[in-house]
Amino acid sequence: MAPNPSYITLNDQRRIPQLGMGFWKTPAEQAGRVMAVALEQGYRSFDTASVYRNEKGVGQGLRNGAVPRESLFVTTKLWIDQQGYDGALYGFEQSCARLELDYIDLYLIHWPQGPIVESWRALARLKSENRARSIGVSNFTQEHLERIIGETGIVPAVNQIELNPLFQQRELREFHVRHGIATQSWAPLGQGRALAAPLIVSLASKYRKTPAQIVLRWHLDQGLIAIPKSVTPSRIAENIDVFDFCLDEEDHDMISVLDDPGGRAGPDPAKPYPYPNRTSD
Repeated sequence: MAPNPSYITLNDQRRIPQLGMGFWKTPAEQAGRVMAVALEQGYRSFDTASVYRNEKGVGQGLRNGAVPRESLFVTTKLWIDQQGYDGALYGFEQSCARLELDYIDLYLIHWPQGPIVESWRALARLKSENRARSIGVSNFTQEHLERIIGETGIVPAVNQIELNPLFQQRELREFHVRHGIATQSWAPLGQGRALAAPLIVSLASKYRKTPAQIVLRWHLDQGLIAIPKSVTPSRIAENIDVFDFCLDEEDHDMISVLDDPGGRAGPDPAKPYPYPNRTSD
């Protein structure tokens, strides 16, 4: 089992493992098997969402594991079709029921569309009730963040955004630092694109690591929280085996050159999302 000793302290003083396991596009019927491998390899932070339609499988995998609940950090998210104060409270209860958990470690507004301020007020209530231990957002731009902070005075603990060496989101990350918001990277490997960059391949040879390990170490060295996703046991093990080295400063300087501000691969949060409804698992 690889160690996972690195944590980020959030602005509410709770700690989150800096490297976690993402469950985007993991079929519900595979989630339990994937979870068993991840727990054995030392993962303790797990990221799912209502719209992924695998919360039941993730919850079952957690229950089947031998790790105490207090040692786990579970994140899930509110989808667009349940935005609003009452909708957010109901969506949270549904997620808890599917996961069979009494509380969620980190609850996020998944997409900045709809009545986000009302949803954010609902999340603040859930935090005050200690049902959601930390609250945050996902895919929010600076404009969206300024809006919810300005109207509620409550700063998110986390903003989970698309981020990898080919799309580094520096301006938004600087805003996060100024406001004490932790940056969490979804698709931290660039959906595989970053692994093929010649510089990353060269650094993998230099450090005798894989390209994926180089990219994940970059995230950790940058103070980011990364949630790589895989259903392959060997890759699950590979992705967490990144705590025995750090990249040199000159390597970080070279990786910074890979940044393409127009390199977004996923949907643009500044535009409406043609979303599906969150149907039952």
